[in-house]
Amino acid sequence: MPPLKYLAGYPEPLLQQARKLLDEGKLGAALLSRYPEGAHGVRTDRALYQYVTDLKNTYMRNGDQINKVAFDSKIHVIQHALGQHTYVSRVQGGKLKAKHEIRVATLFKTVPAEFLKMIAVHELAHLKEKDHNRAFYNLCLHMEPQYHQYEFDLRLYLTHLEATNVALWKAAA
Repeated sequence: MPPLKYLAGYPEPLLQQARKLLDEGKLGAALLSRYPEGAHGVRTDRALYQYVTDLKNTYMRNGDQINKVAFDSKIHVIQHALGQHTYVSRVQGGKLKAKHEIRVATLFKTVPAEFLKMIAVHELAHLKEKDHNRAFYNLCLHMEPQYHQYEFDLRLYLTHLEATNVALWKAAA
């Protein structure tokens, strides 16, 4: 029985439920019943930038400006991550300027809107909190009250993908 690497750290009863669904081939069906709407409509980097900027303006009006938001096909393979927030500080004249970039794995092009919001909220929270601490997760919950549920369901989906190599949702038309 291979370990459920995306679910490490969760309580044993949840792991047993996930293992049972996976072994019975029902994990995908459970996720499809929970998210029947299918994939969201954000397909381009421009649309993703607008989506993330709208979230930022709604929940973090005083946050730093985001200079770039893009889907990145290399993120999952190279960094073993699903999203990245980077910032570069440069001196321009007598001022210190910071450029913020958010990159999201291309996996998120074909998932339900809830998963996209979860990763966008996660990366936006890094504008104020660099570490994954209590304040960071409180900020995530402020922007998306179901953050932890969506993160868990995403981890279930990643487990399903690894086991079956079958995507559950197709790109919205």
